[in-house]
Amino acid sequence: MKQLINNLKGDKGIWSFVALLALFSFMPVFSASSNLAYLGHGTGNTLGYLVKHFIHICCGFAIIYSVHKIPYNYFRSISKMLLPVVWVILAITMIKGQVIAGANASRWLQIPFVGISFQPSAFAALVLFVFVARYLSKTREEPIVFVESLKELWLPVFITLMFILPSNFSTTALIFAMIIMLVFIGKYPMKYIGVIVGVGILSLAFFVLIAKAFPGAFNNRVSTWESRIENYMNNDNEEDDYQIEKAKIAIASGKIYGLGPGKSVQKNFLPQSSSDFIYAIIVEEYGLMGGLGVLALYLLLMFRFVVASHKATTLFGKLVVVGLGFPMIFQAMINMAVAVELLPVTGQTLPLISSGGTSIWMTCIALGIIIGVTKKEEEIEEEQKDAARREEALQKLIDNQLSRDDEKELSYSIEDKVSNPMNAVKNKY
Repeated sequence: MKQLINNLKGDKGIWSFVALLALFSFMPVFSASSNLAYLGHGTGNTLGYLVKHFIHICCGFAIIYSVHKIPYNYFRSISKMLLPVVWVILAITMIKGQVIAGANASRWLQIPFVGISFQPSAFAALVLFVFVARYLSKTREEPIVFVESLKELWLPVFITLMFILPSNFSTTALIFAMIIMLVFIGKYPMKYIGVIVGVGILSLAFFVLIAKAFPGAFNNRVSTWESRIENYMNNDNEEDDYQIEKAKIAIASGKIYGLGPGKSVQKNFLPQSSSDFIYAIIVEEYGLMGGLGVLALYLLLMFRFVVASHKATTLFGKLVVVGLGFPMIFQAMINMAVAVELLPVTGQTLPLISSGGTSIWMTCIALGIIIGVTKKEEEIEEEQKDAARREEALQKLIDNQLSRDDEKELSYSIEDKVSNPMNAVKNKY
């Protein structure tokens, strides 16, 4: 184990906080899966869900370890090559996507011959963030021409979001907001950002009008958005409001120290207790202290992302850390905000804690790339230290040689003074 830990490269703080979140996730998932167990096979035995989550976490850490070994500069070209592939996968998902766990959106796609379902929008977001970081780092030394950026940057972005929007508005909004944040940090001109935000709002309004005109074209998602916003504003007794009420009861029951691990009551009533509303179960079982502890871990992880971005020596490395790290933290904040009714229901999971293979694995790919950036900086720092040590050793050798030469010259001068070569001639006469 010690040797394995020593072989882990990159920011040890990121490794530590990720490991703590993953280890903590087992108890809430084991406890909160009881509702799924009753609905699935009627026994209430959640051991199978715990084993499944354990496999997801183990595969996730294997992904982090494998990805962080790849030089992060390779992902510049990989993101550009994968973007058309992402469009094809998203288009197939729109046509043949599956309904999972009662969700009325075609967000999932099953891999043939494997039987594993995954959410392509999570993979698309990952590729898109790296693609945007690549563009910003490429044009950093040149003035940005808006028309060219529309073709090279924003057209691929809007095409990707267009595929995601019909089935998943919250993910589309999160991706778009994170891209705007990323281009702002990458010093994309503010006047152009304002134009892009305006185009995004108009595009959304146009989509809503089209969906209203053709209600059956997009799986009735627009009506779902409207009902969620109305429930949030008016507190109507609808399905989403029922989930929020149960989540608030769970949070209120937890008080300061919680009911204890596995003693949640509301997990038997919350439909998405192990994924979308797992934070409410955490607060119910571990209390306010447990909820604040989870929040603190995510904030500390964000702090390490900021440090890693600051230490990165290339602009692409800085933007990749921000583009992949911050959406992870914002997704966690959105999940927590939904549980306490600060936001309407969005369907965003709690990264590294909620059950679900796609969310965990996509998060782990992002973490692997981020750690790869920090690993590269460590390698550069180590090379600089080695170069300094070699230069110091070489300087010592030179100093030693010079001191020896000085000693020899000094001995020669003394001998010359003692034994004068003319003595032989003087003694002869």
